[in-house]
Amino acid sequence: MRPSVTRWKTLLRTTVLSLLAVVAAAGVGGGPALAADGNVAWTVRTASNSYGEARSSYSYNVNPGGTVEDAMVVANRGPAPLTLAVYAADGFTTDAGQLDLLTRDKKSVAVGAWVKPSAGSVVIQPGRTAQVPFTVAVPANATPGDHVGGILTTLTQADQAEGINVDRRLGIRITLRVGGELKPNLAVENLHVAYDGPANPLAKGDATVSYTIHNTGNAALSGKQSVSVSGPFGILRARAADIAAPPQLLPGESWDVTVPVRDVTPAVRLAATATVTPLLTDASGSTTALKAVEVTAHGWALPWMFLLVLVLLIAAVVGAYQYRRRARTRRKAGEDARVRDAVAQALVGREPKTS
Repeated sequence: MRPSVTRWKTLLRTTVLSLLAVVAAAGVGGGPALAADGNVAWTVRTASNSYGEARSSYSYNVNPGGTVEDAMVVANRGPAPLTLAVYAADGFTTDAGQLDLLTRDKKSVAVGAWVKPSAGSVVIQPGRTAQVPFTVAVPANATPGDHVGGILTTLTQADQAEGINVDRRLGIRITLRVGGELKPNLAVENLHVAYDGPANPLAKGDATVSYTIHNTGNAALSGKQSVSVSGPFGILRARAADIAAPPQLLPGESWDVTVPVRDVTPAVRLAATATVTPLLTDASGSTTALKAVEVTAHGWALPWMFLLVLVLLIAAVVGAYQYRRRARTRRKAGEDARVRDAVAQALVGREPKTS
């Protein structure tokens, strides 16, 4: 019985940590952000300095080997002193399309490793604020391009009823563009099209187009998408309705897309075309559309009734061919037999008479 309880607690702990990741994501990038639960409440925001005032997040352009010094302001909104751990972590895009940060037990290799808070924890009295300085030290061999992470405050509380520790996190996003050649690029991979139509061969059906958007460059990119399905030579084209934009993908990340296309004519052989226009955002927030990426794949669109008729027609043709072939074989065999009989009779009539 005890191993089952242990496994249940482990599962619950994993579930709680997963939920906390969502909570942390809600606090990443927004400033000031608030974490509140009963008597515990705090906010975080960017410090006002030469980099700007009332910034919603941190954004830097730094050459390899360069450093940046900045600070985060933490405020205690609760009635009791608050001790928070402070650390930095790399960012990633969740399956829900939101930015999240690695938990403290996961190893960071970019922003989370380059950002160093002045202290690993901070104590804040009720109603007071504290400034937490940090340094961004970019290695000399850092890869050019975009790197995203964040600086976090975290509070670990024991849940006596469940026998687990609960981490509550609140942080601010850090976007870092390392100097060097910027190579933004999106690829459309694994494009497939599937058709689902009614029994009526003259009625239109639906197609499902699926593919993967892969950020193969070194810049964070979002994009605009369009999908169409057509018959041979581009005829009978049907276009998908408005398609939600993919999230901003960090370098190396992928995003799976499934798009329904309605009112597709079953033109036997379909061509599905997916077009993705990458969108690059600079440090000022200006967005530039890059050259569109277009990929086409093919698939069959055969209504079941049409396919059944086609199979029956092929079977009839094959059956007729086999019947005629057997009939010809029988006729030839009959002709050959008659020729043999005639030859035999002729040979008998020519035999010499004996006296």
